[in-house]
Amino acid sequence: MDTNTPLLNLRAIEPGDYDELAALMDLVFADVGGAWPRMTIMDLIHQFPDGQICIEDSGKIVGAALTIKVNYNRFSLNHAYTDIISDKNVIQHQATGDALYGLDVFVHPDYRGLRLGRRLYDARKELCRSANLKAILAGGRIPGYHKVADQFTVIEYIEKIKRKESHDPILSFQLANDFDVKRLMKNYLPEDAKSCGYATLLEWDNVFYDEEMPSAIEPEKKMVRIGIVQWQMRKMVSLDDLIDQAEFFVSSLSNYQADFALFPEFFNAPLMGLKADLSPVEAIRFLSEFSEAIKQRFSQMAVTYNINIISGSMPVLENDRLYNVSYLLHRDGCIDEQYKIHITPHEQKDWVIDGGDKVKVFDTDAGRVGILICYDAEFPELGRMLAEQGVQIMFVPFWTDTKNGYLRVRLCAQARAIENECYVALGGSVGNLPRVNNVDIQYAQSAVFSPSDIYFPHDATITEASANTEMIIFADVELDKLKYLNTEGSVTNLRHRRLDLYGGFTRPEKNK
Repeated sequence: MDTNTPLLNLRAIEPGDYDELAALMDLVFADVGGAWPRMTIMDLIHQFPDGQICIEDSGKIVGAALTIKVNYNRFSLNHAYTDIISDKNVIQHQATGDALYGLDVFVHPDYRGLRLGRRLYDARKELCRSANLKAILAGGRIPGYHKVADQFTVIEYIEKIKRKESHDPILSFQLANDFDVKRLMKNYLPEDAKSCGYATLLEWDNVFYDEEMPSAIEPEKKMVRIGIVQWQMRKMVSLDDLIDQAEFFVSSLSNYQADFALFPEFFNAPLMGLKADLSPVEAIRFLSEFSEAIKQRFSQMAVTYNINIISGSMPVLENDRLYNVSYLLHRDGCIDEQYKIHITPHEQKDWVIDGGDKVKVFDTDAGRVGILICYDAEFPELGRMLAEQGVQIMFVPFWTDTKNGYLRVRLCAQARAIENECYVALGGSVGNLPRVNNVDIQYAQSAVFSPSDIYFPHDATITEASANTEMIIFADVELDKLKYLNTEGSVTNLRHRRLDLYGGFTRPEKNK
């Protein structure tokens, strides 16, 4: 794999993928027989297309997961690999099964640092939830055991892996993905010499399983976790210094399985301190020289840590005109951008920044989102334009120096959430930069707001940070509640608009 950010796409496996899939299986499973016959893969696709998924990078398959349905009561007990796949390579898929069974997950060796295996496991979990299935079961190899089989029993080996005293390339990964070892299965795959024929029976339970609810596929994500970085402005000695600090927060948010990471407006301002004695106009243009590199580094982080990143905002120079731009770095490698529309008097006077001319809603794997950069949140027309495009979450990266400036942004953000029936997340910076002109002090109390109705917190505030303290905060937002509010709320702002009086703000088509 080259050093460019991958452009990832998770999709269902198709019949025409077999040759590429087989080559990848031969590479990964060379020690246990390599690829399955074409007939077996075609049978899987025919019987259970939703269970066969792959990840491709620019059209090349680099990882895949193969899955069937089984009867939980049968396969939660001891069994062998041939009970799942016969010696004639016939798959024992049960269309009426109440659990998933993971056959194989495999990733090209060149892509293993990007956590694609975790992404495939997460896709399986989402399928299990949306189909209302009881659990995911799997027979897990323990290929590290043969190295210490003369020192430990297999039970002792598994316990050492659980306690993280040793590492097994498969079992350690499965335990890290919330699977539990239910039992040890002897002679599960006798030809698996590395595992000495043993396997663990692993199980992931679907806590949302409803035995009374009929199974149904509902691909739309219901619960979204928002993470916000309340960023401390501090002296930076290099671009790498800034990236290291940002990556620490991205990694932390990813560890808590956040779907989004929001950074503040002009979070990269400390880099202006790398060059002394510049006028404000020279300093902001100097800062813009880092923006492309930061965008690409953040995109790489979004893919590696499997999290969508809103990169606050950065100055961008285009045709000798300077703009304030926020980037949405998707975890599949795609990049979107939102220009700040309304430029503050300070930005115009001291930095000579120009405003953009389009506000957009972006489709993500965790809902439809829009970005209003600081001052933009104080203009209700922009929020309404996003609402008319179906926005579910508005992100507001901001920078304010005083408490009254902060409260303008906060109170307007709360209004946007109520009037547009959406969630609004705002994230700002704290601390000071005494050697950087025009951004010397900061005031922030980052927060996530909801509409104000019985479905939401009584004060319409889901979470908020401590004022002027560097920290991260999280908020779980339920997208379904927005649907209930729109149809059954105590008041229904969007449905009760008087379009006959003041019309709409956008055309029917949705901006991409």
